[in-house]
Amino acid sequence: RDAQPAWSPDGKWIAYISNPRPDLLWYATQQLALIPAPSTGDAAPEPRLVLKDLDRNARGPAFAPDSSAVYFLLEDSGESHLGRVAVGDGPLTRPVGGPRTVKAFSVGKTGLIATLISEPKLPSEVFLLGSGSGAEADAPRQLTTVNHEVLDELRLADMEEVQFKSADGTPVEGFILKPPAFSPELKYPGMLRIHGGPVSQYSRSWSFEAQLFAANGYVVVMVNPRGSSGYGQDFSKAIFADWGNKDVEDVLAGVDYAVAQGYVDPDRLGVGGWSYGGMMTNYVISQTTRFKGAISGAGGALWTAHWGHDHYQLEYRVEMGLPWKNREAWERISSPFYNVEKI
Repeated sequence: RDAQPAWSPDGKWIAYISNPRPDLLWYATQQLALIPAPSTGDAAPEPRLVLKDLDRNARGPAFAPDSSAVYFLLEDSGESHLGRVAVGDGPLTRPVGGPRTVKAFSVGKTGLIATLISEPKLPSEVFLLGSGSGAEADAPRQLTTVNHEVLDELRLADMEEVQFKSADGTPVEGFILKPPAFSPELKYPGMLRIHGGPVSQYSRSWSFEAQLFAANGYVVVMVNPRGSSGYGQDFSKAIFADWGNKDVEDVLAGVDYAVAQGYVDPDRLGVGGWSYGGMMTNYVISQTTRFKGAISGAGGALWTAHWGHDHYQLEYRVEMGLPWKNREAWERISSPFYNVEKI
């Protein structure tokens, strides 16, 4: 499964994103690949995976103006960097322009790079990187202040990056936002927010949703459970055909961590998410009664009911098999439906 092709300015190369493990679907590491441009009469050129031992997702490749290097976005442990690698098997440079969360970028003909950079208290703005290569590139220079007037009038929540262990000892990472007027002497209602995907990640960047909940007095807990990207293929594929098991343990461990800090009231907890976050919400509330409210957006519970009429038929078939041939797998992931009376 290949995507996102980009031609080199000199016409000699195509960079693209490749999934060398189609059997793992989106759980596989999305790798940067290079292939020489074909020439008339020559044998088909062979592609080459770049940084194949990195075990982190890459996306959005673009060449330097002189075709000597490829820039790309690199997911890594709750962050999204701008990376750079030489076409001739050079070392990876990351992060280009400093440790910022880069959402998108564009390389200009002079070597200047326009980026969308986000921070915990800053929605994405346009920053410009100088023409230096790698670590010696100029620090990002902010060009736009689209939300400046609004942000100056608001008290915003700080974002804390935390690490904790799940029930089986697996290290898990997450982010916690506290109300802007936070006092460690008080206990606050807690809100567990679960991301969609499942192969995506919360990052050290602006979250309107989390800021909104925090502004209304919630401590917001955002976890990157197993199934998330940014932590390697094994971490991501740990939930393959096993939804609502290890990932539930991981998000609940995040709640336990927040409660153990002493500022979250264990009797005032909410949970919610969208897409896989909605699915996970259903798994959570059918396995524990500790949450007093839940928001399940675009989720699911009885998965055979989705067969044949939604847009994930290939993914279902690869991951669970055909429902009439591998019914046990489909029943296992439909536990929220069969445990609905426990909610």
